[in-house]
Amino acid sequence: MSLRIYNTMSREKEVFESLEPGKVKMYVCGPTVYDYIHIGNARPVIFFDVVRRYLESTGYEVRYVVNFTDVDDKLIRKAEQLNVTVPEVAEKFIDAFNENIEAIGVHKASLNPRVTENMDEIIAFIQELVDQNYAYENGGDVFFRTNKFTDYGKLSHQNMDELQLGIRIGVDARKENGQDFVLWKAAKQGEIYWESPWGAGRPGWHIECSAMARKYLGDTLDIHGGGHDLQFPHHECEIAQSESLTGEPLARYWMHNGYIHINNEKMSKSLGNGITVNELVKRLKPAVIRYFMLSAHYRSPLNFSEETIAQAENSVDRVINCVINLHHRLSVAVSTDDEETEALRGRVKAIKEQFQTKMDDDFNTPDAITALFDLVSETNQHLQRPIVSAESLQLLVDTFESFDQILGLLPALHKEGLLDADVDALIVERVEARKSKNWARADEIRDLLAEQGIVLEDTPQGIRWRRK
Repeated sequence: MSLRIYNTMSREKEVFESLEPGKVKMYVCGPTVYDYIHIGNARPVIFFDVVRRYLESTGYEVRYVVNFTDVDDKLIRKAEQLNVTVPEVAEKFIDAFNENIEAIGVHKASLNPRVTENMDEIIAFIQELVDQNYAYENGGDVFFRTNKFTDYGKLSHQNMDELQLGIRIGVDARKENGQDFVLWKAAKQGEIYWESPWGAGRPGWHIECSAMARKYLGDTLDIHGGGHDLQFPHHECEIAQSESLTGEPLARYWMHNGYIHINNEKMSKSLGNGITVNELVKRLKPAVIRYFMLSAHYRSPLNFSEETIAQAENSVDRVINCVINLHHRLSVAVSTDDEETEALRGRVKAIKEQFQTKMDDDFNTPDAITALFDLVSETNQHLQRPIVSAESLQLLVDTFESFDQILGLLPALHKEGLLDADVDALIVERVEARKSKNWARADEIRDLLAEQGIVLEDTPQGIRWRRK
């Protein structure tokens, strides 16, 4: 089965073919760096990380660009509040963004261009639009003529006449048309600015991505992604700007992830129910955050609650404990003539095919996770056998690692050994095993903990543990 992607433009799943064989050019709209990213921002960060990982696992060379909007009204207001400069605000929250995505196991993009570092290209892009009569200046601002781009509205499937009716009269008298949008903003007194042919100012939001995508990836991208809320107006405006200038499609495939709700309510500042990733990583395992984000199809809404997080924690613990047990068993296994290995190989092959089929179906991560749990069940059953070969165990380890290369749910296991929560879970399991007189399992857990440098101590208050 070939990879198929749901294209927002066509509203259909389409077979994926990159513009250049073996290479993928992917642009995903990044954060406006005036604060810590919230979990709504984290969903595309994690999902498109998985898209990139999967494409690379199938042999593509991926050039992945995520921009930073480092000058904007929000940054200007934040700088005033903190009594610092706009670049200082941007630097603080770019550093925080990088720390947060590393904490949740996200690989850094190939490139993170900043608006302020690409001002010459942005101004030149606007000038070309002015020269070709797609844009006009009025009062130091420059606006895009939407009625000159006949396909305006094609991504979000909105009708120009209906859009016009929805616009309040007199929003900006300098606009020729109510739908026209700003490309360049004249600077207000005391604001950060750059010199341009239209006077001192700074770019509008939409033009930034068009200019940087063109500079770093060319006229046509393979994949352009972002949250559902960016379809209109942001991506619609990008299309109008870029395609007016180049005459080429801005992107072959448009991908948009769904919203996140908090306790079944829309996340919003007015409700005060936003949760930042900076807060979340202090109380949850990275794998739990990733699992939660991938547990629903990326185009579907996702609800954050204590219940859904508890479910994610239980699921992650089940996977981690299985893999811990598998590694321990492998560490003491020897090569044997195990007739079960070939049969296991066939069952594992079917699970791998199931995993790939689901990922090929528009990156269906919840069903791919189902395949992962089929592997967990197969592994647990295999580990119940009194004698297993090192070859069979290595096959299972390799399969877990191939899945994890894409989903990224086991970074702690590979890098840090057992986390405190993992140790606590194993001790609880050992106590239960002893109560049920499953001495073999109790001894197995004791040996595993010892191997990881965990010392158990019996006290009147119960079992305590420490690291050597």
